[in-house]
Amino acid sequence: MDRLAADRMFIAVMETGSFTAAAARLGTSSGQASKLVSWLEADLGVRLLNRTTRAVSATEVGRAYFEQIRTLIEDYDTLDQSVHDAAHSPRGRLRLTAPLTFGTVELVPALTTFACAFPDISLDVSFSDRVVNLVDEGFDAAVRIGRPADSALIARKLCEMRLMLVASDAYLGRRGRPVRPEDLAAHDCILDTNFRDPEHWQFRRDGAAVPVAVRGRLSYSNAEACLKAAEAGLGLAYVPDFVAAASVRAGRVRVLLADHGDEPYGVFALYPPGRHLAAKVRVLVDHLARHFRDGGLSDS
Repeated sequence: MDRLAADRMFIAVMETGSFTAAAARLGTSSGQASKLVSWLEADLGVRLLNRTTRAVSATEVGRAYFEQIRTLIEDYDTLDQSVHDAAHSPRGRLRLTAPLTFGTVELVPALTTFACAFPDISLDVSFSDRVVNLVDEGFDAAVRIGRPADSALIARKLCEMRLMLVASDAYLGRRGRPVRPEDLAAHDCILDTNFRDPEHWQFRRDGAAVPVAVRGRLSYSNAEACLKAAEAGLGLAYVPDFVAAASVRAGRVRVLLADHGDEPYGVFALYPPGRHLAAKVRVLVDHLARHFRDGGLSDS
């Protein structure tokens, strides 16, 4: 068997946690995935994985091998791609999907500089909060907030964002200022229906999660609309920091329960797996990672 293919499969199993997900990532069957890893173990003369009917876990040797072989394979792929790119400038149509608000507020500046830097790439960007199937719908890549549920996709973290609880002085003057997450039960909350569970907001106290049931007469599927309602004194809004920051600076809303904020959410670039990542996708992901690394979110 191909040692490189076996190493790639082992890495995929370690990263996805199962033979089925690893096989889906690399475009083969779970049976072939198991054969490749078994062959690798036989070739090395060690057991890399512990297998049960319900789970796969690394042995001590397997974990150590994974940490080293992953770096070697990444270096190999980088070298291979750099040689290929030296002879072929990235070009062609690139289809990207991204969340509406994050896309229009944060992503557009990065895409503008990307378009200037790579004139041979045609960008086709869909801003939508609908989670699309990249392969079935013909997208090359996606930007999504939160840990990706689809383990068959390759994910690269771009940055982090936090949610901010905000309200206007007018609202707080009428209804009072909440001092603990549980106080929100007595307040008018403006619900963002893009949340997985709009009627339960997540906070933290002393490192522990504090979910709070909330209610309100206003529900919007857009964070900017929620913020506008909060600015108008219609209730409390729980919105991303990059959405609220300018309004906070201008004094239109105030940040509440800052010491109880939930854990930050990762923002990821996602793309389908493949033996050879298209140069146009690679340069886009590299560009986005560099943009957010150097500048972060524009107002956070």
